Formats: sequence, structure tokens, C-alpha cells
Amino acid sequence: MNKHEDLLRRLATAPERLAVAALARVTAEAAAGGPPAGEWSAREVIAHLVAVETHVWQARLDSLEAGGVPRWIWVEPEPVDNPRAGTVEGVLSLFADFRAATVIQCAGFDDAQWARTGDHDTYGLLDVGGLLTVAADHDDEHLAGLLSG
Repeated sequence: MNKHEDLLRRLATAPERLAVAALARVTAEAAAGGPPAGEWSAREVIAHLVAVETHVWQARLDSLEAGGVPRWIWVEPEPVDNPRAGTVEGVLSLFADFRAATVIQCAGFDDAQWARTGDHDTYGLLDVGGLLTVAADHDDEHLAGLLSG
């Protein structure tokens, strides 16, 4: 298995790992009367991941496919407007669907597409693998937060 396949497998398994942690967190939140003060609920964490998947990762992948060297800055994405986002189960399903689309898109890339770069204002030049590594690390950060709450 090559490094691209390893990365795509990491991304593809994130929805399941996050679902286990989010559902456990929902149980803890219910017992405690809500999320810890100042923290996002499990649903809010996954809703954030849905918004980032569509408005950040997928948008950046699309900009790479369009050609040139796009310049990326961080902006907090607007929440995804979808009725399924109102429940933990629904937002988990949305995340799984959107992430699957990301993985399918990238699985079809050839070597030249994997080598395309964008200029991130924090990370500098990132090729597709670098961008997706940032995405996977972002997943892991939120997974750790769900597990610690």
C-alpha cells in the first residue's frame, strides 16, 4: 500500500472513529446536563467537521483541480444548511457522506494531480497529500477533544 492509499484509508475511517467518540460523548453530556462549560457539544463538533469538509477541504481540492497555485487563508466556515445536521446521528451521517465523496475524488487522482500545490498562509506550499494530512490531523484533534470531554 502506498502513502496515498494509507492517507485515504485514514481519512475514510475517520467518520466511524468520530461516531464512536461522539455517541459516547452524547451519553456523558446527557448525564451531566449538557457539554462542559465553554465547550462544543458532540453534535456541534461533528457539524463543524461537516462544514470544514465541504467549505474547506473539498473547496481546496476543487481549486487544485482547477489549476494554478491557489492561495488559501483560514476562515471559519459557515455551518452547513441541511436538515440532517439537527441531530447527532444526522450530522454523523452527513460527515460520513461528505468524507466519502472526498476520498472518492482523491482516489481517482493520478500522480500529477497528487503533486498539485496550493499556498496556505500557515503551512506554506501543500500538495494534495499535505492538504489531506492537515485534514486528517484536524479530525484527530477533534477526536481527542471528544474523548477527553
